[in-house]
Amino acid sequence: MGRIRYTTEQIIRKLREAEVEIAKGSTIAQAVRKLGVTEQTYYRWRKEYGGLKLDQAKRLKELERENTRLKKIVADQALDISILKEVASPKF
Repeated sequence: MGRIRYTTEQIIRKLREAEVEIAKGSTIAQAVRKLGVTEQTYYRWRKEYGGLKLDQAKRLKELERENTRLKKIVADQALDISILKEVASPKF
């Protein structure tokens, strides 16, 4: 069975649906079964996206992507610096 990747928007929407179901009196197990995810996934999503609104979650993902990009740039620069130091050092 293939693994489904949900977008941030879909995750927040599903968390809200689960909150509605739980407020109606369903158990967490019943609510997540209705959503089609496992309890473990529900708790992981709730931990990461629990208090976020949709625009906040989008901003969070955008910042994570930019952070990853900047880390790659720093790693490339560190590699360039080490190569230049190696080339510039006198060899006996």
